[in-house]
Amino acid sequence: MIRVLAVLISVVFLAACNGAADLNKAPVPLGDFNLVHNIAVAPKAVKGPLSREVSKAQLTKALTDATEERFGRYNGSRDYHFGMSIEGYVLAQPGIPVVFAPKSILIINLTVWDDAKNVKLTEKPHQITVFESLDQGPVVGSGYTKSAEEQLKNLSQNAAKAIESYLVKMNKEKGWFRGNGAPAAVVADTDA
Repeated sequence: MIRVLAVLISVVFLAACNGAADLNKAPVPLGDFNLVHNIAVAPKAVKGPLSREVSKAQLTKALTDATEERFGRYNGSRDYHFGMSIEGYVLAQPGIPVVFAPKSILIINLTVWDDAKNVKLTEKPHQITVFESLDQGPVVGSGYTKSAEEQLKNLSQNAAKAIESYLVKMNKEKGWFRGNGAPAAVVADTDA
């Protein structure tokens, strides 16, 4: 029971954090990382049930803007590229406070490329699911307090933060962004 409660508290804490809250601080260290191409596509994005409507162009622009906002702060010596595919989303509509306060969700697949080595670092796309920040409170859904564009911006900023966290983890575990010619664990895509 205590373990379940701890997990629930962790989920609420992570959802409460706004993905843009740390943008005024120095970026977390990522070695020699420099993002060059930041590409988002949404050819098969699925609109979830009871979601507000948003165009594929709005989806991709929001994600690339948030990604540029976060990763434009890095100026390492080696170039990397992101390929992001938006798989699904829900932009919450107004609900019934306390009883039913729907939350917004964004699901993306991320592929990371090392430009200098011309290899894909992610053997298969890494899937990221993010929820909206709970800055309007857990009782009132964001459908009451935010426009669809504001919800999408929040989700995209949360996704960019989740990407950064994933890259930090991969850099620590596999040395993806080590500078000075240090070997990095990469997966070559030989089926070009």
